Order: sequence, then structure tokens, then C-alpha cells
Amino acid sequence: MAKNKKKKNDSPTYDNRRARHDYFIEDTLEVGIKLEGSEVKSIRDGRASIKEGFITVDLEPPRLTLHQVEISPYPPAGHLNHRPKRDRVLLAHAREINKLARQVDQKGITLVPLKLYFKDGRAKVQLGVAKGKAQYDKRKAIADRDNKRDMQRIMSRKLP
Repeated sequence: MAKNKKKKNDSPTYDNRRARHDYFIEDTLEVGIKLEGSEVKSIRDGRASIKEGFITVDLEPPRLTLHQVEISPYPPAGHLNHRPKRDRVLLAHAREINKLARQVDQKGITLVPLKLYFKDGRAKVQLGVAKGKAQYDKRKAIADRDNKRDMQRIMSRKLP
């Protein structure tokens, strides 16, 4: 009798580490993304980049659009391939879109993709409501991180 083996989750996760460096992330939201077949296969193959991505909000009709995210063509798809940097629709409820639109109307607030991953076989995007950091904020964050690392190093040493 065969045993039920759990599948390993080998699907790649794409993190936008640059966004956390350049912005204060005030809130996050998980939304779906509308993809073509060759895009899904390309993402599973590890051929995507969300570094330059940004999200816009349209109120009529209510929808979120993901811009400047590159999903490279999937070679076996041939002539049925997709365009690498096309705009992609994000899937969210109308009330969530309206809430995000109100937040983005404030000065200095933007929507950035933080993570692209698969959950239960469906592609998801974690987006963040972000406020830009000034240069001195970035330097302070780097200094705090270095101090924390030094403290961890000192604390991990054994005392005689």
C-alpha cells in the first residue's frame, strides 16, 4: 500500500527587499494575480523579478494594476508566450480596493509589491502601503541593524 506523501513546496518566492529599504511599510494585504499559462510556468521556473514594480488603483471600475514586474518568457511556450513587462490585474474585493484608494490619496503614500509566491497552487502578491524614507532614515536603519548584529555577536560568546 502506498503511503500518502506530502509534496515539498518547491515553488519560488520573490521578495522585494529593496522596498523595505526604501519605504516604511505601514500595512500589507495579500491579493491574487491574474496570469497567463506561460507566466505561471515561468514563475515556477524561477524567472521573475518584482524589484521595479509598483501598483496603481483605479476606481471606475475598481481594480488594482501591477506595473513593471518582469516575468521572463517561458521557452517551451513558443509563439504562445506572453510579453515580459505587461500590466497585470490584481484580484481583490471592491471594499479593499476602495480602502487602498483612500490611503493612496494621502501625500507620500504608494503601493509596492513586497512578495510574489504561490499559496495552495495560486499565485499571490503581498502588497504594502508604503511611505517613502528620507536618506537619513535609511542611514539610521542601517546603523540600528549593525548595532543589533554586534549585540547578538557579543551575547552569543560564552562567558568563562
